[in-house]
Formats: sequence, structure tokens, C-alpha cells
Amino acid sequence: MVQKHRISRKLTALLVYGRPPLVFAGMLCAVAVMWGRSPVLYTVGVVLLLVSMSFDLVDGWFASRYQPNPTLTHLADRITDKVVYSIIFPLLAVGEMWRLVFISAGHTKAEMAHAIFTLFLCVSVLIRDNFAAFMRGFAERQGQEPEMREFTRLRTTAAAPVAVLLYAHAFYVPEGPPSPIYFWISWLGNLPLRLLFVIEIIFLIFTFGSIAGYCRKYGRYCLDEICYDDEGLRRKILTFFPNSLTVMNALMGLLAVFLAYMGRVREAYLILVGATLFDKLDGAVARRLGLTEPPPEKGAKRRMSLGALLDDIADAISFCIVPAWIFAIVFFDPVLSEAVGIPAGPIAAGYAVMGMLRLVYFTVDKNPVPGFFKGLPTPAGALLVVAPLLMLVQAMDGAGGSIRFWGLCSAGVMVFTALLMNVYPIRYLHYGRFMNRRPLFSGAIMVLGFALIFTPYFGHFALLCMIVYVFSPLWTWKISPEVAARER
Repeated sequence: MVQKHRISRKLTALLVYGRPPLVFAGMLCAVAVMWGRSPVLYTVGVVLLLVSMSFDLVDGWFASRYQPNPTLTHLADRITDKVVYSIIFPLLAVGEMWRLVFISAGHTKAEMAHAIFTLFLCVSVLIRDNFAAFMRGFAERQGQEPEMREFTRLRTTAAAPVAVLLYAHAFYVPEGPPSPIYFWISWLGNLPLRLLFVIEIIFLIFTFGSIAGYCRKYGRYCLDEICYDDEGLRRKILTFFPNSLTVMNALMGLLAVFLAYMGRVREAYLILVGATLFDKLDGAVARRLGLTEPPPEKGAKRRMSLGALLDDIADAISFCIVPAWIFAIVFFDPVLSEAVGIPAGPIAAGYAVMGMLRLVYFTVDKNPVPGFFKGLPTPAGALLVVAPLLMLVQAMDGAGGSIRFWGLCSAGVMVFTALLMNVYPIRYLHYGRFMNRRPLFSGAIMVLGFALIFTPYFGHFALLCMIVYVFSPLWTWKISPEVAARER
């Protein structure tokens, strides 16, 4: 029995401390592949990373069961994580650029966009890892007991598999040996860019969600150390978090335009969905932190805060200008312009102007209805007008459907939505708070949407959801504002 436990402890030590050598060997294989384009070394490198990922999935269980000093083991696990992150993610950014130059000769704009997006993804992962280490270490110095298992262990659930997938794609070498191992690995290296974009976008959302989780868990210790009893300083620091979410809202909108310019309208729609989530989160975080209440300090009350101004600017970018821009990009195609024969430029400009008028009214409205919007909210309007463009792009690619029908439908929805956003007597339920009160329903909709992303019917599903919301006042007008305004 003693011999058995001794072997188990040695195996645990191998699992915990064996990942950095495996990843370092994978880096050497990648460097050799970039130098000599050896399919054998490419296969060996991917296999080494797969073994490292397998170690990462089971080392925690072995450490908690067989290690005599679990605290030391978990500290070592965190150190090895930092070493692995520092090796693999910069390597992936370099590898994507190498593939772009030497393997994908005559690369497309979509391939260039993917390489740039991978660079931003790798940088965000490294920022998240260092930020998590800082927040956790600061809280432990303040007396917080370290947890044996962090609920934000991003690497176990997403980072290691995504790293293996991107490694197989970045360093892919064609015309390898006729072996089953190379066949499966080369299949990973040739996944469609559309699928890679979806996986990376979901992983990016997880990364920022993990940062938010660490702020929620350990942020109080940092504030207590910095602010002491200065409530004004505490409030100024806390405003950073909703304002950061607001800025992310605007950045997501600009990223959606970039993807649409590259011809990735479906990915642009997913980014717009992410922008609406950030728009929901910034208000919820501000209310949760008590920032929507007036400050306790004396003096003249400011008519508009910096957060409200940033929110209006971000909404104008993501939900007014960006949908109009995407519409203009799609209709810029000469074949579509000839088939539809409508002035796309004035329609897009009119939508942007009407959307900004809606935001101005929302800001200066003196009698808001709690829990409701007067007129269609701009985030819903953005998702509504871009949804028909998904079917239009599919029709232009020859995937079925009439180009003229979906072109006229997209233009008609754009005009209709621009008018509906400014019909203020119609009250729309705050969908974010409705999601908080109906988690099962919201989860089912999200699962169904993710399942349909990889099918030609995702655009139909998105359009159907938005049509249901457009007609929702027919049965939500009976809800009292007190009930509608509840967060949960």
C-alpha cells in the first residue's frame, strides 16, 4: 500500500511539473517547423501539446488525493500555468503570422483578419492571467485564505484546448506522411475560418468574464486598502468597471464593422450580440455598485455624468452607426445594387440619424417608465436590422434564397426599425432584466442560438427572435413598472 501511494505521488508530481517541459518541447518543434517545414515535427508538436492538455485536466484531482502538501502543489500549479501561458500564446501569435506569409500565399483579407484577431486574443489571455495573479495575491496578503480550486479556472475549461487547436492551425504543414495521426491533426489544421472565429470569440468572452469574476471576488480587498474611509475616491474607482464595459461595447461595435468589411457578416452579428451583452452588463454593474444613486457629497448636482456620456457615445457607435455601416458594406456589392436597385446610402444614413435621435430622447426624457423603454431600444434595433443581412449574404453566396427578396426585406426592415425606435408611446420591456428573472428561458434561447450558429438557419432564428420582441408590447403592456423594474 505504501509503495502504491509512493507511485501515485510520483505520478502527481509528473502531472503537475511535467507540462512546462512538454510545452517547451512543442515550442522547439514549432521553431523547427517554421525553419524547415517538417510534417513529422509538426505532428510531434501537436501531440506534445495534447499530452500537456491531458495533464492539465487531471493534475488537480491527483494533487488533492495524493499530495501530502496540497497548498504547495496548487502554488506550483499556478506557476506552471504562468510558464505555459508565457510560452504558448506568444508562440501562437507568431505562428499565425508565419502561416499567413509562408503557407497561405496570396492570402485573403479574412485570413489576415484571423491572424490579427489571434494576436489580440493572445494578448488578452496574458493580461487576464497576470491580472488574476495580482488580484489573488493581493487578497491573500490581506488575510484572505487561498482557495484550493478557483471557480474562474479558465485554462482547464477553455485555454488549453483552444491553444492546441490554434497550434494545429498555425503551424500546419501540408503533404505530410500517410499516417492516421497526421490525418486527424491536419484536419484540425484545416478547420474553416468561420468556425475558428466563432470558437475564438466565445473564448474571448470567457476571458473577459473571468476578469470580471476576479474583480467581483477580490475587488473589495483592493478598495479597502486604497480608499480607507474616502467614499468619494471609492466611488471614482468603482466607476471604472461599468465605464470599461461601456468602452468594450464600443470596441465590439467597431470590431463588427471590421469583420463585416472582411465579408464575415455572421461573425459581425455575433460581435453585435456581445456588444448588447456589454450594454446590459454596464448598467447592471452600475446599479449593483450603487453608482446610479446621487453621490453623498454636497454641491450642485451635475446634469450628466461621465458614465452616462460614455454610454450614449458607445450606444451611438455600436447600435446606430455600426448597423448602418454594415448595411452599406453589404449593399456596396455591384451585383446586389443592380438586383435591388435602391439607394442604400440614404437609407443607412437615415437609420443612423434616427437611432441617435432615439438616444437623445432617452437621455433628456424627464418622465421615464421604470423597467420599460419608450420606443424600440437601439440594441434591439441593431440586432433586428442586421438579421436579414445574414440571409442576404447567404443568397449572394449561392446558399439558397432570392437576392432581390432579401435585399428588399433588409432595406424595408432598416426603414421600419428607424421609425419604430422613435414611436415613443410604445413601451418595450427591459429585456436584460427579463432575462435575469427568467434564467431557464434565457439559457434555453442561448443554447438554441449557439446550436444554430453552425447551420444556415441562424439568421432565420435571430430574425424570428427580434420579430417576437417587436410585437411583445401586445402582451407586456399589462406588466406594472414596479414588476418590470425588478432585477431578479
